[in-house]
Amino acid sequence: MIRLNEIAFGAALPVDGYGPGFFRIGGKVVRGPVLIGPAGVGAWGGLGDTAALAALGDGVDVLLLGMGRTIAHPPASLRDAVEAAGLALEPMDSAAAARTYNMLLAEGRRVAAALLPVA
Repeated sequence: MIRLNEIAFGAALPVDGYGPGFFRIGGKVVRGPVLIGPAGVGAWGGLGDTAALAALGDGVDVLLLGMGRTIAHPPASLRDAVEAAGLALEPMDSAAAARTYNMLLAEGRRVAAALLPVA
C-alpha cells in the first residue's frame, strides 16, 4: 500500500508550475525572473540584481539559483554578493530549483529561490 501525505507549506507559497517566460507560484502567474523568499514573491532583476539577493539576509540559509533551462555558472559578482550576505548559493536549472525549493519549504527550511524563466 502506498501512503500519500498532503504537503503543508504554511504561509509560504510553493512553485506550482512554470512555462516559457513564466512561473505559477501559489496559484498566480508571475512573468520573467522571480525571487521567492520569506518576504513573499516578487519580480527579480536577473543576474545583475545582486542587491535583492543580498538583502535576503538573516531569514534565509540557502538560496537556490535557477539558471533557466540548463545549469550554468553564475557571475562571480553575484556569487560574491550572496556569500558576503552569509547565504549558501546553489545554482541549478530552474526546474530543479523549483522542485528543490518546494521540498525544502515543506521541510520547514529557511530557503529562498531566484529563478530565471525557461525559454
